[in-house]
Amino acid sequence: MLAYIFTSKYLHNMEARRDVFQAIADPTRRAIIGMTAQKPVNVNAIAEQFDVSRQAISLHLKILSECGLLNIQQLGRERICEARLEKLNEVHEWVKQYHKLWAGRLSSLKNFIEQEELRSKNVNTTNKKATNRINKSKK
Repeated sequence: MLAYIFTSKYLHNMEARRDVFQAIADPTRRAIIGMTAQKPVNVNAIAEQFDVSRQAISLHLKILSECGLLNIQQLGRERICEARLEKLNEVHEWVKQYHKLWAGRLSSLKNFIEQEELRSKNVNTTNKKATNRINKSKK
């Protein structure tokens, strides 16, 4: 009984925490977003593109809808899916902070390498001059 209570609470929390990151974590859902971003698509047309059950596709569509990335509209007997891509801005903003971090680090690395190359050229030039002086004095 205790396991049931724990499991039901855990699964309930998982459902309540659905967000755009959960939606894009699955490659099938990313593909569905790509399909519906081009134009609104019938649920059956989406399901035909994948080698999984229609029930599995329905679950993916439900998750996308709950995350705010997909609008499913009933038109007669058809269900039409249309992407709502505004929510992807959350992902963009999250990634952007790491882009800034890595851009700064890579810029620092570039500066370091350029300084090392310059120092290496100066050392090589100094060594060549010294070698030439030694060779001239030997003659």
